[in-house]
Amino acid sequence: MPDSRTARSAAAHFATSDSLSAYWRFYWAVADAQLARWLPEEPGRILDLSGPDFRGAPRAVADGHDVVTLLPSADLRPRRQLTLVNGHVPAARRRSPGRLHPVVGDTTFLSGFTGGAFDGVLADNRVLSRHLATEASLGEIARVLRPGGRVLLCVDSVVLGMALLAEQDCWPELSFAPRADVLLVPWPDGSITRCFTAEQIGEVVTDVGLELDWIRPRTVLSASTVEMMLARDSQALGRLVDMELRAAESDDYVGVHLLASARKPGPAPQPR
Repeated sequence: MPDSRTARSAAAHFATSDSLSAYWRFYWAVADAQLARWLPEEPGRILDLSGPDFRGAPRAVADGHDVVTLLPSADLRPRRQLTLVNGHVPAARRRSPGRLHPVVGDTTFLSGFTGGAFDGVLADNRVLSRHLATEASLGEIARVLRPGGRVLLCVDSVVLGMALLAEQDCWPELSFAPRADVLLVPWPDGSITRCFTAEQIGEVVTDVGLELDWIRPRTVLSASTVEMMLARDSQALGRLVDMELRAAESDDYVGVHLLASARKPGPAPQPR
């Protein structure tokens, strides 16, 4: 458990999804809306590398896609509930649901899958920041994508990395952080993540042969702002999500997590 000082820190907002329940309800509602916009129009085969805590697999299944989700253990299955916005689940496209296929496997090296097996890959929930050799992991993602297939990825930003370094009094490291080619940041729980600028994400994507569609912050609104607004009006979640989606379309990469979409060159996958 974080002490009283850490509980008020920037790191505490993002080190555990239990630290700010109202904020995380907003965060996952934004993530669900972003994923709904990103998912292919036609049903396809999706690989989910984002872990059992990620809500994207149920969203993609509800949208008609067949989803293979990689898990560290057979005992861990993805959460099936979707985030409610104003008391209801955001609408999926009107089609029969797809199927969910939980598979135990390593999300770093996808050797169990043949090349070109998937129409899309979800690498959300900061999974590529936890894979410190991000280039190798993204290269594997590029390999298993069909020509025209896309990947949605979410990573820790340098903004978050600098906040974590400052809170841990790592001042020499902090002074070099904005210019570092690779920024590895220790977390209070002992883990290490890799943080990126928008430019670095673009470079990694293109280096593995993918084409960057867009990059934007996952959220722009601060945790304190969201908490204050929801405390005033518990029905404000939908308006906050709409506000966030509009704000994130700017070129201001100030968020603690960066969201990007990239595609494998070639014609779009044909409907099956």
